[in-house]
Amino acid sequence: MIDLHVHTNASDGTDSAEKLLKKLRSAGIKIFAVTDHDTIDGICSMEYWVPDDMAFIRGIEVSCITEVRNCHILGYGFNKDVRQFGNMVHKAMKKRQEVVERHLEYIAKEHQIEIDEDARIDLLDRANGDWKDCLGKILVSMGKAADEKQAVDMYIKSCNTNGIRIDAREAIQAILSAGGIPAWAHPYGGYTKRDMNDADFDKQLHILLEAGLQGIECYYSDFDEAQIESLLAVAKKHNLYISGGSDYHGENKNIALGTLNRSGKEVKEEDLTILAELNRRQKIRL
Repeated sequence: MIDLHVHTNASDGTDSAEKLLKKLRSAGIKIFAVTDHDTIDGICSMEYWVPDDMAFIRGIEVSCITEVRNCHILGYGFNKDVRQFGNMVHKAMKKRQEVVERHLEYIAKEHQIEIDEDARIDLLDRANGDWKDCLGKILVSMGKAADEKQAVDMYIKSCNTNGIRIDAREAIQAILSAGGIPAWAHPYGGYTKRDMNDADFDKQLHILLEAGLQGIECYYSDFDEAQIESLLAVAKKHNLYISGGSDYHGENKNIALGTLNRSGKEVKEEDLTILAELNRRQKIRL
């Protein structure tokens, strides 16, 4: 089994690298990539734990935007020490902290709720992970909501921060500069997200291809057979590497490791052409 899209608690997953590795073993997954949001902390931890009989691929999922809409760009097999790549990751993290700041400004202005400085610093430190949950708990403790769900619905969801992201072109170029493969994550929309219409899909694809996109996530836990076949046709037409992953987040999302489609159908190593290219470039152990 294979899973090229999993998250640790270095971003918004709930499993440490060590705990995730144990779960991967238990699930029978021998080839995997850690793709935390806008950080490489998870892969730095995982590299120390991976045994010789498993193939680990460095990954990242960058929160991006174009003039069409938001998107996520996966990066695989990069050299994390390349300066352009490191600068991009640092900028992506600063964007996440800016999102937190925007929310705090919003609830102060619109709801006259001020968060104390110690809590603010803690929330910024958690910008890549569970800051929303923590802010919800703070608001409940202040008597501003009955429970965390109400706090999120009242004060967090209503603040629009969609534009605070890195341009997808910059992310793609940085991944390429580090010898990595940039791939479009869940192109039709992520877990429980709305699907992208055909017109926006074509516009977004054109922008990403011009920027240097090399792969596309055709297999995904929330995609049905028709969506997968459509994406496979896109990959073939534009000579893109095929990737696939579950988008596992531990307890934060109801997705099992190794789930690469809605039907639970097995996806084989040869179906994911990105693996052969990663093996050619870096001799990963497949």
